[in-house]
Amino acid sequence: MSGRRGLLFLAVVLAAGCASDANLRPGAQNPSTVTSSVNLSGFPPEFRRGFSDGCAAVRASETAQRPKGEAQYVAGWQDGFDYCKPRK
Repeated sequence: MSGRRGLLFLAVVLAAGCASDANLRPGAQNPSTVTSSVNLSGFPPEFRRGFSDGCAAVRASETAQRPKGEAQYVAGWQDGFDYCKPRK
């Protein structure tokens, strides 16, 4: 009986590990390289930096506060935050 419990536990752990990344868009698992997974070539550097930072913020904590400051950075941050937030 304990063998079945062990297999069940292993199956649950493996399924939970897969489920966490299944709800993420491509590149969202690694905020430092997310901009290479998303085509942001037409956007200014401030937007791309904000996108990467927004993705990192959501991966660190879903209660991150939207930054204030340069408009392109803020827009990129919000888009990156929304992109990397796990889908429900």
